[in-house]
Amino acid sequence: MGVVLRNLQKVVPIRRARLRKDVDTLRHILGIQKFDLGIICVDNRRIQQINNIYRKKNVPTDVLSFPFYEDLRPGKMPCPVLRDELNLGDIFLGVEFVMQQCQEESLDLHGALTVVTAHGICHLLGYRHETEEEWTEMLQRENYILSEYNRLTGHHLEPLMKGCNQDR
Repeated sequence: MGVVLRNLQKVVPIRRARLRKDVDTLRHILGIQKFDLGIICVDNRRIQQINNIYRKKNVPTDVLSFPFYEDLRPGKMPCPVLRDELNLGDIFLGVEFVMQQCQEESLDLHGALTVVTAHGICHLLGYRHETEEEWTEMLQRENYILSEYNRLTGHHLEPLMKGCNQDR
């Protein structure tokens, strides 16, 4: 049970060991250590292709999530019966897109990757932002996750207000 972290892009150098450690910290905060999780880092071209195929939005974005449990309600944990069901799903990180945001806003890339990964994990756990109410609920959850992350690590991360939420 763990995290499969793949870097399929060559545009932005990333520190995979740090990202893996940050993902493990997020999993600990959420109590989802027993679940498998895939994190795939891609460039703008690939994230745009995926976004176009699955969401009919032909633009690059920061994060796309593909939950194993598609009907999970926010705040509820999956109840796997079989070992094969100990999977939350996959998160595609648009690393090049995130880097461009970081350059525009003078943010740390690895901190921003942790924030968008937390956002992606929230999607895997049933959180959505199709409505203002859903967005508020998801933002509250992200605030909690990142405040715990900050407490444990000494960092000062906050939810990003751009990126994925542009698609609401």
